[in-house]
Amino acid sequence: MTGRPPARKPAARRTAATRAPATKAAAKKTAAKKTAAKKTAAKKTAAKKTAAKKTAAKRAPAKRAPAKRAPAKRTPARRPPARRTRVGPTLVAVVVAAALLTAAWWVQRPEPAPPAPEASTSAPGGYVPPAAPSLPTPSGVAAANVPVVDPAWTADVATRTGIPATAVDAYAVAELRVRREQPDCAIGWSTLAGIGWVESRHGTIDGSVLGLDGLSTPPIVGPALDGTGAFAAIRSDPAFAEFHGDPTWDHAVGPLQFIGSTWRRWAGDGDGDGVADPNDVKDAAYAAARYLCHDDPDLTTGQGWADAVFSYNHDDAYVASVYAAATGYADATS
Repeated sequence: MTGRPPARKPAARRTAATRAPATKAAAKKTAAKKTAAKKTAAKKTAAKKTAAKKTAAKRAPAKRAPAKRAPAKRTPARRPPARRTRVGPTLVAVVVAAALLTAAWWVQRPEPAPPAPEASTSAPGGYVPPAAPSLPTPSGVAAANVPVVDPAWTADVATRTGIPATAVDAYAVAELRVRREQPDCAIGWSTLAGIGWVESRHGTIDGSVLGLDGLSTPPIVGPALDGTGAFAAIRSDPAFAEFHGDPTWDHAVGPLQFIGSTWRRWAGDGDGDGVADPNDVKDAAYAAARYLCHDDPDLTTGQGWADAVFSYNHDDAYVASVYAAATGYADATS
C-alpha cells in the first residue's frame, strides 16, 4: 500500500443525461398538450367553416334539380272557355230560322217501313197479298175529279206503316180513282205502296226527303240506261230528258221510277194541278195504277197479281219483294 487513500470517484454531475428520463416525460406531456391544443383549434376552425357554409347555404337560393319527366298521360283536351261575344239581331234571326226549318224537317221526316216478311226467290204466282182494309168513302172530289181521302185515315195508316203521309194519300187516291175508272181492276193501295217501297223507299231513298207537295228533294234519278252491266241501252227522249238532264241516255225518274217510253203512255195528273210529273208521287202513283190495270188482269188471284207486277219490272225477285212489302203493309193496318 502506498498510503494513498483510495481514489474517490468524482461525484456524477447532474447533466441533461442524468435528467433525461424526467425531461423526456415532461416533453412528451408538453407535446401531447400542444397536439391536443392543435386538434382542438382545428376542430373549432372546421366547426366555424361548417357553420359558415350552413349559413351561406340557407341564405343562397336552393338549386332545383332538373325534374324527371313522367310519361305523359293522354287525356281529352279541354276546350278553352268560350268568349262572350255580342250577338246581333241578324244572327239571331238566322239561328231561329234554321231551328224552324230543322223542326219542320223533323216533323215530316221519312219513317222506315215495318219489317216485311222474307221475300222468296220466285214470283208468288199462287198467292195474292192480303187485302188491305177498305178505304173510307171519299170525303169529297177535288179538281179534275180527284178523290179526297179522309186525313184521319191517312194519318192512322202512316203511323201504323211508317210510310210518309203524303205517299199514303197518293196511293189511296190512285186506288179510288182507278177503281172508279176501271171497276174490274181490283188494284189496292198496299200493292202500290209495295212498289213504292221497293223502287225508292216512298221517295226517301239515299237521303231524299218527300215533301208535302209530293216532290222528293233531291229528285230521285236512276243510273244511265247505257247498256252497261245488266242495264238496257235506251236512248234519251228529248221531252223526258228535262226530268233527268241526260241528252244521251234515258234514266228512270221519280219515286215510282218511270222511264221515258212508259211515262209517255201512262202519264197522269194525280192531284189535279194540271201537270203530269214523274217526280210527283201523286202523279206517279196514279200512272202506276193505270199501268198495272191496263191489260185487265185479275188482281184477286195470285197469278193475275204476279203477272201485273212482273209487267212493271221483268224480274221474279222484284215481284217477290213487292209481295213481301205489300203483305207487311196490309198486316200492319189489319
